[in-house]
Amino acid sequence: MRFIGIDPSTKTGVAILDRDGNLIDSMEITAKGKDPGRMLEIIEDTLSEVQPNDIVAIEGFAYGAKGSAVSIQYGLGWGIRTGLYSAGVRYMDVSPGTLKKYASGKGNTKKDELAVHIYKRWNFEHPSDNVRDAYVLAQIARGIVCPDERAAFQNEALEKLKSGIDWSVPVVRRA
Repeated sequence: MRFIGIDPSTKTGVAILDRDGNLIDSMEITAKGKDPGRMLEIIEDTLSEVQPNDIVAIEGFAYGAKGSAVSIQYGLGWGIRTGLYSAGVRYMDVSPGTLKKYASGKGNTKKDELAVHIYKRWNFEHPSDNVRDAYVLAQIARGIVCPDERAAFQNEALEKLKSGIDWSVPVVRRA
């Protein structure tokens, strides 16, 4: 079993951890060209990193966000989610605030400050904030399953998240 964090965007962040929390791989997935072809390539490349028994945490939608890129992020997010669903992969949505709280103790931490918390807590750094977010998401997925010692604020974030997880994803593996 592996734990995968996905931060869907035109530069989708992906981080993969083993059961012990060791980093297996991290990457930023992009594509060139015009949509919808570009979107499909990002979705397919992201899904190709996922194996059937993985547990995935995907960053939830930023419902207050504005601008033309929002519709692309929603398209990518739903494309990845439907791919996970149709493959029978268990996944959870993690709000941006929960991601920040799990890493820093506060749900409104700014991106640059969050990078410092991620480095101090897990000794992980990456130039892409999408990959850093994916790393925290992978840690959250692992936290749901593996009972390690954590800070009280992390346990609070996990408990809140657990109450909303629906593990009844049907296994609909398609050839």
